[in-house]
Amino acid sequence: MENLELKSLIKVCQTEELSQEERHLIELAIEATNRSYSPYSHFKVGAAVRLDNGVELSGSNQENAAYPSGICAERTTLFYAGAQYPDVAVTMLAIAARGTDGELTEEPTGPCGACRQVILESEMRAKAPIRILLYGRKHVYVMDGIETLMPLCFSEF
Repeated sequence: MENLELKSLIKVCQTEELSQEERHLIELAIEATNRSYSPYSHFKVGAAVRLDNGVELSGSNQENAAYPSGICAERTTLFYAGAQYPDVAVTMLAIAARGTDGELTEEPTGPCGACRQVILESEMRAKAPIRILLYGRKHVYVMDGIETLMPLCFSEF
């Protein structure tokens, strides 16, 4: 038997180290947290995407008493982008969250497993990785593609 060690490279940045485009997308994700409908978890998540054509879209998590009928912010946003711009690649995704205290989280919040799979499918659809920005008040995690978060994912590239 042998062990297989997998490593992921995640850049840890301060907001001011990011490009203007990246900071703007994070701001859109933060704004989207205010549109969250989360009366059960009280955990408000916002996501924003930038498409290859320059269009930016955002969305938030939407809960429902009939679990699992709700949907995460990442899937809301990616599905909307795919429905409105089916032939345009998503180039960047920013995610921000407010904890149950209503404050932006100190540490970055990562996407759930279902959202990770949707991000992967979005990358496969476009045949290109998506730059992922996970916002936290202390710092921002930056990744070039979902494989950083899913190293053994099934993909075509």
